[in-house]
Amino acid sequence: MQHETPTIVANKREHLGSRYAQRLRREGKLPAVIYGHKTDPIPVSVDEKSTLGLIRHGVHVLNVSIDGSTTETCLVRELQFGYLGDNVIHLDLSRVDLDEIVEVSVHLRFVGTPEAARKPGSIVTHDITELPVRCKVRDIPEEIKVDLGSMGMTLLASAISLPAGVSLAVEPNDIVCRVEAVVEEEAAGEAVEAEAEPTTPEVIGEKEKEANEAKEGDKK
Repeated sequence: MQHETPTIVANKREHLGSRYAQRLRREGKLPAVIYGHKTDPIPVSVDEKSTLGLIRHGVHVLNVSIDGSTTETCLVRELQFGYLGDNVIHLDLSRVDLDEIVEVSVHLRFVGTPEAARKPGSIVTHDITELPVRCKVRDIPEEIKVDLGSMGMTLLASAISLPAGVSLAVEPNDIVCRVEAVVEEEAAGEAVEAEAEPTTPEVIGEKEKEANEAKEGDKK
């Protein structure tokens, strides 16, 4: 559970637009916006390294100190990535109360190995790595631990042990992970090679022509 809400410093942005945003990012700052609770949005910038470091460690809620005058309690709503998908270019923050019920996606930390996955040629594949849950802002967990030691061939969302005050925001029968057999590369290669083996097409009427020629030869 997240007990202490970290504080980050934000500065109101003097200008808007892509060129100004690019300049901020070159200076190590991340453009962001604070919105919600029927209050006008506030465009701000925050320190990119420290803010993203908190988010990557599972922090969902931040106290945002704006120009040292006001502080807003905010939920990390969205990270916007560049067109290559490898860098964050914008951060969306929404105002929240600690007792407000919200829906968020929480990182799943998998531990243990299923018995079925111990067999040669078997692996565990993950359908869900971030689990959508519903809870009060103050009860948002940084991560949820999932023990795979006792699972069978599949693990459903309903089988995950959730912290107090946290409920699923997905269907209980949604598959979280499963044990699958790995196709042997050699066998797969042979199958592809067999499929790719060229065959000589049969010309329609060719056999009949050959038979007639043979008959003519016999008559001679």
